[in-house]
Amino acid sequence: MASIFSRIVSGELPAYKVAEDADHLAFLDITPLVEGHTLVIPKKEIDYIFDLSPQELAALHVFAQRVAKGVQAAVPCKRIGVAVIGLEVPHAHIHLIPLNKVADMNFANPKIKVADDRMRALAAAIAAKVDGGSGLGAAATGAAPAADDTTLAQLQRLTQGLNFISESDAPLEPVSYAAPAGNLPVDKLLQVVGEPAGAKVEQVELTEFLRNHTADNGVTGDVAIANRFKALQLYLKQELDGTQVYRVGSGPQVHAYALGRDAAGRLAGFKTVLTET
Repeated sequence: MASIFSRIVSGELPAYKVAEDADHLAFLDITPLVEGHTLVIPKKEIDYIFDLSPQELAALHVFAQRVAKGVQAAVPCKRIGVAVIGLEVPHAHIHLIPLNKVADMNFANPKIKVADDRMRALAAAIAAKVDGGSGLGAAATGAAPAADDTTLAQLQRLTQGLNFISESDAPLEPVSYAAPAGNLPVDKLLQVVGEPAGAKVEQVELTEFLRNHTADNGVTGDVAIANRFKALQLYLKQELDGTQVYRVGSGPQVHAYALGRDAAGRLAGFKTVLTET
């Protein structure tokens, strides 16, 4: 049975998300010790944190560092405490806890109750302070989208239930990132989407990337699904400026981002994972 955290990753359960990249997710603890108490997890479900590979463990802590700095910038505190307990949920996770005194980090303390509107405000405030961007669209943080930005809502509708088929299937996830204006060099692009610095990046034309999914006799085996991919492709090419696919990494799992500029200047589109062995 999937852990409660895996159900959050899949979208089955809601969460007050504060940051996300291709492999990690951070969200507010709903039974916090103090306001701003945040959980950081790998999206890959693994029970014991030290069963992660050295590379996965290092990447999780680098992501947690970015999130911790965002928490500290958004929540008044002296330091961010870090803890790994590992007994509550069978899915590796790190606690980030705003501290003003040592007792703030005592897990024997009674948990506090924080109202929904306050949790939403905290999540949005932390997400706004995460260095390099949170990797979340406005809808994921609970913040209202900008008045002139309906892009993410449209992408959510167009991608719902669609999977990219490679050696294994992976969902298309709508994304929207705040990004500097103008052309982005590769290092800045990686920072915006939350990928490791120096990762291999290959650019692919959108039509070429989706050609096996938009064909009536393509890999989906379903004309109706192929037509949905065609509608998504049309939207990305007509409504977003300069849409391009970026393949990040060198396998066996490659992270793919189809991104273009929307009317508000954000990088928007979808992300998915390709399995190539």
